[in-house]
Amino acid sequence: MPHSQTSAPRGRVRLARGASPWLLPTVATAALSLARSRRSRRAAAIAVPTTALAAGMLWFFRDPEREIAEGRVISPADGVVQSIMPWKDGRTRVAIFMSPLNVHVNRAPLAGTVTSVEHVPGGFVPAFNKESENNERVVWHFDTELGDIEMVQIAGAVARRIVPYIPQGTKVEQGERIGLIRFGSRVDIYLPEGVDVAVEVGQTTTAGVTRIDRD
Repeated sequence: MPHSQTSAPRGRVRLARGASPWLLPTVATAALSLARSRRSRRAAAIAVPTTALAAGMLWFFRDPEREIAEGRVISPADGVVQSIMPWKDGRTRVAIFMSPLNVHVNRAPLAGTVTSVEHVPGGFVPAFNKESENNERVVWHFDTELGDIEMVQIAGAVARRIVPYIPQGTKVEQGERIGLIRFGSRVDIYLPEGVDVAVEVGQTTTAGVTRIDRD
């Protein structure tokens, strides 16, 4: 499928879908405090932290346009490769840790059809811990040219809300936005048997840009 994202203006940044419940109250409080700060010392004192928090929220929920890279499998997430593990069924799991400083909008690693989107309840252990295997998560399956591809969005200690953008049955293009994880978290992608990994532990990844597999 063609990359429709490539026609978007490079460098353009918008706010992520699903940010409103967090962002709107914070920005409204900051704006109100600033408006009252000239007449009230209390409002002035509140204006500083609320404005800083609002600015942080705007930064966190940024969603930049990107030129989608070429490749069979591209990174679904911004972050750092936390681990690369062979799986029991022959697949390889690549885990990408996303800090609060990363863009938290996730993208489709391949073009195909979403065959399932399953929400799995769980805990909220920090995403870099081994125990995060049992965290709240959303499990995606894509029917692609490489067969079934599994991707898992995992909530962290702060990220207690995963927002899928598209439902089961949707056809997606490679690099298309598919969901948001609020605050620090992790994304795992399982490469089919026979597909070599092109990244290494500690490497920085960019969603829609960094190639995960090797020819």
